[in-house]
Amino acid sequence: MKNIASNALTFLIVGLIALGGVIGYGQNAFYAPGPLERPVCLQVNRGASVEAIGQSLQELGALENPTIFRIGARYTGKGEDRRFGNFLLPANVSMDEALDIVTAGGQSTCGAEVNFRIGVTRFDILARELDPASGDYVEVARWEPGVDEQPEAFEALRDEDPDLRYRVTVAEGTTSWQVREGLNAVPWLEGEIAEVPAEGTLAPDSYEFRVGDDRAGIIAQMEERQARLLADAWENRQPGLPLDSAEQLLTLASIVEKETSLPSERGTVAAVFINRLNRDMPLQTDPTVIYGITNGEGVLGRGLRRSELDRATPYNTYQIQGLPPGPIANPGRDAIAAAANPVDSEFIFFVADGTGGHAFAVTYEEHQQNVARWREIEAERAE
Repeated sequence: MKNIASNALTFLIVGLIALGGVIGYGQNAFYAPGPLERPVCLQVNRGASVEAIGQSLQELGALENPTIFRIGARYTGKGEDRRFGNFLLPANVSMDEALDIVTAGGQSTCGAEVNFRIGVTRFDILARELDPASGDYVEVARWEPGVDEQPEAFEALRDEDPDLRYRVTVAEGTTSWQVREGLNAVPWLEGEIAEVPAEGTLAPDSYEFRVGDDRAGIIAQMEERQARLLADAWENRQPGLPLDSAEQLLTLASIVEKETSLPSERGTVAAVFINRLNRDMPLQTDPTVIYGITNGEGVLGRGLRRSELDRATPYNTYQIQGLPPGPIANPGRDAIAAAANPVDSEFIFFVADGTGGHAFAVTYEEHQQNVARWREIEAERAE
């Protein structure tokens, strides 16, 4: 009997050791770098099970044992949070990392996307597809709705990729009228936007949507994001600014946005206008005059006339003192930040310098010299 008991105990110990070895092997395999040799796109279909995802990973060469993947997914609890879409898997991705990729963010990181781009002068649609090997997007098709026919390449892409992602991107400096017109032209959204949202209240950014989503919902996202940006900037603004409210900060930011497209200049341009406000000098900025003429509906398409600069209107900052009554566009995050915290500068003048930027000056004499140089550049370009 003692021999039987001893043998049974020996078998139990050997069995436990073997089981521990299996568990240890499984854990190592679950967390260790996988066999994937190059980046690939993993497609997770709607309703796909953990088993189906494991099978797809095996077919892509990202793992050798889908059973370990399935057990690991259930053991970590990550399998319940899986999302559908196309996900970029890097080379040598582990099973645990692959699970994180398809659960953590919940948004596709690979495959193809269609981007409806609303710009300052026009809008267009860009369809592109990610090349996993290089990590770069490759353009598939580009067209302007209402002007160009929908390309066959896009239709083929849509047929091939049921999880095609859609987004709308609003450029910095667009007006609310332009955003409304652009969103109403997006063919995959529902519900027309009748009223133009308040100027300046829409955050320029990229917004992902699904076919059939409501346009008003995207407007609400833009307004919420801009309100957060403005509240944060106002709370953390530079002390002593000659601004009475967050709304005035937004107005100033919109002027900064329209005056320069160079990130390096925003803080200096904001400083010029702050210095002028502190000295009770007219802002004398053309974009506000243009807004007073167009009301933000499209572009002027020509230079300002002398009569327009001389006419007193609420937006003619050559004739009025201080800021205009409201924003002239939708400023982006960086323009708002620049208006809230301008650089320390004594500049009160600036003019184009021919490089896409501006020449700044403290005195009127310096400014006149900069203007003369700009006139010479204009004359040379006209020849």
